[in-house]
Amino acid sequence: MNKDTLKNITSKRLFLPVVCLLAVLLANVIKTPDFFKITLENGVLSGYIIIVINRASELVILAIGMTLVTAASGGQDISVGAVMAVAAAVCCQILSGGEVSVTELASPMIFAIISAILAAALCGAFNGFLVAKLGIQPMVATLILFTAGRGVAQLITKGQITYIRVDSYKTFGGYIGKCPVPTPIFLAIIVIVIVNLVLKKTALGLYIESVGINGTASRLVGLNSVLIKFLTYVICGVMAGIAGVIASSRIYSADANNIGLNLEMDAILAVALGGNVLGGGKFSLMGSVIGAYTIQALTTTLYAMNVKADQLPVYKAIVVIIIVILQSPAFKKMLAKQKTKKLSGGTAVEGGK
Repeated sequence: MNKDTLKNITSKRLFLPVVCLLAVLLANVIKTPDFFKITLENGVLSGYIIIVINRASELVILAIGMTLVTAASGGQDISVGAVMAVAAAVCCQILSGGEVSVTELASPMIFAIISAILAAALCGAFNGFLVAKLGIQPMVATLILFTAGRGVAQLITKGQITYIRVDSYKTFGGYIGKCPVPTPIFLAIIVIVIVNLVLKKTALGLYIESVGINGTASRLVGLNSVLIKFLTYVICGVMAGIAGVIASSRIYSADANNIGLNLEMDAILAVALGGNVLGGGKFSLMGSVIGAYTIQALTTTLYAMNVKADQLPVYKAIVVIIIVILQSPAFKKMLAKQKTKKLSGGTAVEGGK
């Protein structure tokens, strides 16, 4: 491989995110030799890799919404975890008909799921109004639902954990019929494909980048920057709603205190690990998806190494800091300067000879 080919590969936006993911996965060869082993048990696929891909589904969906919000507004939506809890509460409350635990659905499932996603979209619209129309900083604006969202979910469920003990509802977080692949994996793929198609086949992706790079200039050329920012927050809310339904289906209940807990931070990290600038502008959707899988792989790896749950954030933070530093523009600039110094030093020596 010549220098030009190598430089072309390493300059790709997805190069570092992919390398980071591979580094986390390959680290398991030493500590957990059977990490890549996939078996078929009781008719379903099992193994650490399947766990990583399956458990990352909600995070992948959240990261997609977070990427668009970050690109357009130059800020992050820290309320997505609470919005997940709201969506789960709405869905389960409709399905249960207000009861604490049911074995039969009180309403059609499609109606409950659509209502949950609409409720999440409404939360996104609220955030979008504060950020796009009123000009409030994204972190401050979304802090409102971050703080109050779980309380809203508790009000919806009347302070109870609502259980939906119906097999058809469990399929969204489990398996469809005799399919050996977990349903959340398919749902995440569907969301990725749909959002990618919308961004590629329409001008929305370009508009989002333009508004994120320079909102004032975008307005001068005729773009409605307020509407575009607003739409990204609505989309982010929809993504949180879908993730909330999946998370609720996994535990066949609406647990307002735990569904989506701390996932907003992982979603932001996924965007950063994907090589996206948190200040807005150009973005890589697939980079964020890879970042989400990297974070879940890291979590699963640490659990496989018998790291306790309360110690997990420390190890995760250390690895994430290293990865973020390696991908930071300042670090790259410093490496470039060092390389230039070495080259200039070598040239001076040759000239001296």
